Amino acid sequence: MTKAHMALAPQPDRSPDQSPLARARLQRQLTVDAAARRAGLSPDQVEWLEDGRVYRFPSTDDALVAALLYASALGIDHREARALAGLPVAPIVGGGQRGRVVGAAALLAALAALAGVFWVQNRDGSRGGPASATPLPPAWQISVDVLNGSGDITWTRQMASRIGALAYHVEHVGRADKFNYRRTAVYYEPGGEAVGIRMARQLGVVTRPLPGGADPHHVVVIVGPHKGPA
Repeated sequence: MTKAHMALAPQPDRSPDQSPLARARLQRQLTVDAAARRAGLSPDQVEWLEDGRVYRFPSTDDALVAALLYASALGIDHREARALAGLPVAPIVGGGQRGRVVGAAALLAALAALAGVFWVQNRDGSRGGPASATPLPPAWQISVDVLNGSGDITWTRQMASRIGALAYHVEHVGRADKFNYRRTAVYYEPGGEAVGIRMARQLGVVTRPLPGGADPHHVVVIVGPHKGPA
């Protein structure tokens, strides 16, 4: 299960119906290129946001800033953001500039809260646990390959985004050698058992040793079937 044996998973057709940001863009009759220019982002970055591929950004902070820029460029206010998220929409209490200011403030507050969650996860994840004799390397020094082991590329990408949110460096997302893995597991190379155990605890999955390799700072996550809420 080396990198040489990893094949890229086939990319499914993009479905705007499954992406709130894509629906918001299409409601404004904007192409990806036009929306990217308006937000000051690249078309690739816009597609990453719309597809939920947060792991493609260099860091979680970069993804949060890009999401803020994109939502602001599309003019998404608080009411529309709640509607896109499938949440109840409160009656309008004020319009015009006041409504836009409240919406922007709510968006900033939500992003700040999300960033706080990521910070807590990264802080706690950087600890090796009470049994660690020596400090573990920080998550951002660990490279991760996330492989689709069940045939569900959407769930695999969601797991990759979750791993990226924990500050790990997601190097590759693709397909495993087969699609009949029954559960998600973290595979570590020789010398990387503690690193693998830390990540497995963060994800709530099991660990397995890789049969080969020589990089204790590299792990492979093979994603099995989705058995519950992300």
